[in-house]
Amino acid sequence: MKINQVEQLVGITKGNIRFYEKEGLLTPGRNTDNGYRDYSDADMAWLKKIKLLRMLDVPIEEILRLKSGSLTLEDAMGRHIIQLERKQSNLAAAQEVCAQIRESRSQLDALDADEVLAGMERQEQEGTKFMNVKRQDDYKRYIGPVGAALVILVLMGAVIALIVWGFTISPEEAPPIGIVIALAAVPGAIALGVLVALYQRLKQIKGGEEDAAAQY
Repeated sequence: MKINQVEQLVGITKGNIRFYEKEGLLTPGRNTDNGYRDYSDADMAWLKKIKLLRMLDVPIEEILRLKSGSLTLEDAMGRHIIQLERKQSNLAAAQEVCAQIRESRSQLDALDADEVLAGMERQEQEGTKFMNVKRQDDYKRYIGPVGAALVILVLMGAVIALIVWGFTISPEEAPPIGIVIALAAVPGAIALGVLVALYQRLKQIKGGEEDAAAQY
């Protein structure tokens, strides 16, 4: 079967199917005539199991261990039940704090955030996990610089490839190798500079040196 048929029959998008292939969860065969992916009935059955496990919020890493046989389904479900119980407990704690704030009938300008935060910190010391706001904000700030750096690196890589290709299609008219290296070094230096800048930016984000208002 082709991927469009699998998408309709299993109810998983093509993007998700390709993601599972990239993660090593699925390895379909290839049609020898056209090179397209060819999904078997076994692939279909396995995709349905992946869908089930992901709907239960079982991590990809756990499913990979199940696939490799290094983890039994019984053990996986037992571990996952413990994780879900922890999440349920954390959500119950957050729900309780919300209820206390509501019952106080305080308006936002009169809310004593220090008192509420102190109580939440005491709960965290006892094992409760509330949302890590700084970690969430940091993740969002990673997306922009990493995405921009990848675009520039791809462009510089394409420029280098074009330079090399241009001088190899006509070797008899090509300039000395030193000139070729010098021309290719320009985008190479730009790419290196982008990597250095990206490294510094990620260090800033991790260290919280920027956007002081987002420090919690």
